[in-house]
This record gives sequence, structure tokens and C-alpha cells, in this order.
Amino acid sequence: MQPERLLKQIEFIKEIDKVKYIKRKTRLLASDRHENNAEHSWHLGLMALILAEHANERVDLLKVLKMVLIHDLVEIDTGDIFLFDTAKNHDNSEEELTAARRIFGLLPENQAQEMIQIWQEFEAGESKEARFAKALDRFEPILQNASNNGGTWAEFKLAFETVYQKLKGIANGSKNIWAYSEELLDESRAKGVFGD
Repeated sequence: MQPERLLKQIEFIKEIDKVKYIKRKTRLLASDRHENNAEHSWHLGLMALILAEHANERVDLLKVLKMVLIHDLVEIDTGDIFLFDTAKNHDNSEEELTAARRIFGLLPENQAQEMIQIWQEFEAGESKEARFAKALDRFEPILQNASNNGGTWAEFKLAFETVYQKLKGIANGSKNIWAYSEELLDESRAKGVFGD
């Protein structure tokens, strides 16, 4: 007979496998294939390891890693919400909090509470770790869209200013990454990929 704690942890591990089936609007770099949430979170984890030195402030890298690995697990229940969706608000919602409590609630109590707290900290975007994690979360699709001739920006005929306003918060986590992002946005605008 296995300890109850281990069984709860394994149940959580089995449940989060579902994140691999959640398709995002963005496509992989220079590809027609849509990314899934597991690939997105994995990519953000490696980006955090490599780009941490570019955070505006020294960050607790382990906490950033936890944030980027778990931030989209709630989408197992809620589905992916496109950053530029005008029908559904991308901000934290009661629906997402309910999902967080259900999914993380599969874990033993102390781990469940830690994961919910880290998820909420990421969503609030106020700590230096959350600001950096959110910067990475916004930066990855810029790389993807720039490599795909505008990607979702072109597909949904988004105006340059709309995209710029949604993404400029990257600077709160990393001024260096934002400066690079602005270059990619300007290059994309010069190619005429935006809907203006």
C-alpha cells in the first residue's frame, strides 16, 4: 500500500498531462504547427534559465521556473484564452481561480497551497519574479509571430498599436528584452503584417 501523499502527487501528475492537448493560437517558430501549452511552458522554463540575467532586478530563479511551469495549468479546465481575444477577458477570473483550486487541490495540502499562491502571485504580476515571468510569457509569442510573417497578428488583422499596448508591459520585467521586442515589432510593421 502506497502512502496517501504519493498517491495524491501521482494523481496530480496524471491530471496535468492534459495540458499537452491544449492548443495555443501561436505557431512554433517558423512553422505551421500550433504550439500546445506544455511546449509553451517548457520553452518559458528554458528561457528563464538562459535570460534571467536580463531581468530588471535579481530574481529567485526557482520561483520564476515554478511560475512559468504552472501558470497555464488552469487552462486544463478553462481552455486557452488568446491574449488579444475581445470576447473573453484575459485577466485572472473566478473561472481560473476555481480551476486552480481544483487542479492544485489534487496535491497534498502544503503543496496545493504553495502552487495556488505561486499561481496567484504570477497572475497579480506585482513581484519582481512575476514581472519577469510575465515578460517571458509575452516575449515567446513575439519570437514566434515574427518568425511566421506576423503569425497571429496578421491572421487576426491586429493593429500595431493594439499589439504594442498589450506587450509593452514586458519592460516591467526586462528592459533589455523589451528593447529587442520593439525591434521585432518595428521590423514586422515594416513588412506590413499588422492590420492597420
